[in-house]
Amino acid sequence: MMIGRIHSYETMGLHDGPGIRTVFFLQGCPLKCLYCHNPDTQKFDGGREMSTEEVVAVAKRYKPFYRRSGGGVTISGGEPLLQWEFLRDLFQRLREEGISIALDTSGYGGSNKLTSYDETNKTMGPTSGYLGELLSYVDHLLMDIKHVTDSKHLKLTGKNMEGTRDLLRELPDFHGKVWIRHVMVPGYTDNKKSMEALYCMIAPYQNKIEKVEILPYHKMGAEKYQELGRKDPLSGTPPMDVDKAREYELFLEKLLEAREALRTG
Repeated sequence: MMIGRIHSYETMGLHDGPGIRTVFFLQGCPLKCLYCHNPDTQKFDGGREMSTEEVVAVAKRYKPFYRRSGGGVTISGGEPLLQWEFLRDLFQRLREEGISIALDTSGYGGSNKLTSYDETNKTMGPTSGYLGELLSYVDHLLMDIKHVTDSKHLKLTGKNMEGTRDLLRELPDFHGKVWIRHVMVPGYTDNKKSMEALYCMIAPYQNKIEKVEILPYHKMGAEKYQELGRKDPLSGTPPMDVDKAREYELFLEKLLEAREALRTG
């Protein structure tokens, strides 16, 4: 039994994976997204401690709803990969209970590669990455793509696109379905060029993709910055127009549909 740091959880969720879901938001995130609407999840020492068994006990209460709706548990954040050892233990227990698992991640948990001591060569060497192991338990991967270029990704989140590339490398062997998620912020990716670049990024994995979501940036996190005594880094940026975001979502979907039509003849 392991202990994780949980920011909060919600029951009867309808937006973070298929069906009715219990969504656990894990504490801590290595990214500092300018548009973050939950800045209180960023510090790892926040939230509260919960054991694997406590999380599973909460999830088990809603199993009848999961069965009827095709739902399950979604692990979100913060960035859940920061607590990958806790996740491994938790995912094993949820599997034992027959509960479907969705993981909402941008791929940033520090290094996604483990190291071990090679007794023969007397050196530290790589072992299999934990990311692939975690994904072997996952039915739905909610892949959060922040931006489509390293330079803009760095400006938007404080990190380059290494985490995104780590996730993309795992997709060929991933047995589940993928939801691509992208928060569209005015002045950053609200243009066709960015959507075309996003299409080029995800198109090779089209057979894995079940859904694409362009999520319009909103101002709902502004009060949290005030409560934390921090300046909202996008205080002067207006919310993303919902209809315009939907137009770009349809544009991306049409690109994927056209590619599929060409592939199938």
